[in-house]
Amino acid sequence: MPGLLSSPVCLTVIWFLSWSLRPSCAQIQSDEVSGIQFEHLESNVKLACGKSQIRIPVVWHHNQSSVLPWHTVTSDGTLVLLHVNHSTQGNYSCYDNRGLLLHSVNLRLGRPPGLLSISCQVPNHTHVRCSWVESVRTFLPAKYNASFRGNSQEWKQCVVDNTHKHCDIVHPALWQTIHTLGVTETNALGSKTTYGRFKLHELLKPDPPESLLVKELEGYPKRLIVSWSFPSSWPLHVAFPLLFHIRYRPHGSIYWSEIFSLESPAIIFDALAGHLHQVQVRAHDEVNLESQWSEWSPLFLCKPWEVYPTTNPDEGETNPDNIIPFITKPETSTAKSHNPEFEDEGNLGLVILLVLFSVVILTTVLSLIFVVWVRQRRRDHVTKQELTSMVKMKSMPI
Repeated sequence: MPGLLSSPVCLTVIWFLSWSLRPSCAQIQSDEVSGIQFEHLESNVKLACGKSQIRIPVVWHHNQSSVLPWHTVTSDGTLVLLHVNHSTQGNYSCYDNRGLLLHSVNLRLGRPPGLLSISCQVPNHTHVRCSWVESVRTFLPAKYNASFRGNSQEWKQCVVDNTHKHCDIVHPALWQTIHTLGVTETNALGSKTTYGRFKLHELLKPDPPESLLVKELEGYPKRLIVSWSFPSSWPLHVAFPLLFHIRYRPHGSIYWSEIFSLESPAIIFDALAGHLHQVQVRAHDEVNLESQWSEWSPLFLCKPWEVYPTTNPDEGETNPDNIIPFITKPETSTAKSHNPEFEDEGNLGLVILLVLFSVVILTTVLSLIFVVWVRQRRRDHVTKQELTSMVKMKSMPI
């Protein structure tokens, strides 16, 4: 028997068999490389056991477990998963009857993209940021491509941030009436483009003013000095000026007073002496009346300068609030503060005015009655005289 195995014919047969089996082994080894397969949720999914054409019994495992979701296996070893959901995702591996790994694949499930909800913010004349929210949750990684154009203009690319789902437009043509933005979402199951139309000049909304500071004005118990800085996102101060709206009220009051100014600082003239005040400021494009006001700045609390009584007051001292300092900044007049003390004085004055008006009306009525009575009395007297004369004439002999 050893002689037979060492014979040239037997060695030739053994070499031929080993050579003929090598391609099949190589095919199996190449199919061991795992990949990712994307499929639709709530659908039936087919997983093939590699690309080998050898028809042999196979065993499927899900995440290293022989327990599989609802499924069937075809005659060629293909695994069919029925009505898949998120729990069906994971790594699937097929083995031959000897336990040799034939193929593995990572199954990912999701949905194709749907329409997006797009919104745009315009913090100044040179920058627009548009963001979007998915209307369909795809559960799959996506990439976005965005472009925009004004009326009768060519499409231009918008710089996209895929992570934060927004894009930036630099130096938009705000004078164009309508702008169109197109955003395309793409994932492994498809793509979808959404178009949005915007009036950027109406969406212009500055950021709130910064570095708000309110200080007392020494010697003036009813005045406050309010200062602030332009928003850092509004770089072109000279070309695009801002109008500032300042509102203030005594702490605890529900009524606001307000002033408007083009520059900082501004002076409040009618603060309530001895009371803590809340102050806020916001901004608006001075030229574009269709734009929006910014949000209000954070509240700032400040109390006007207080007068401390002395033992020997100077009787000839002048009230500082009767002196108006020279102001170089343009500023509009204030709306009167809703002070309860002022309201009581106003109510008292109104009562006095009504009483005086009633007296005048009563006096006028009485005067008219008196005049009518005098005239009527005179008429009665003239009538009596005429009757007397007629009687005398009749009594005279003819």
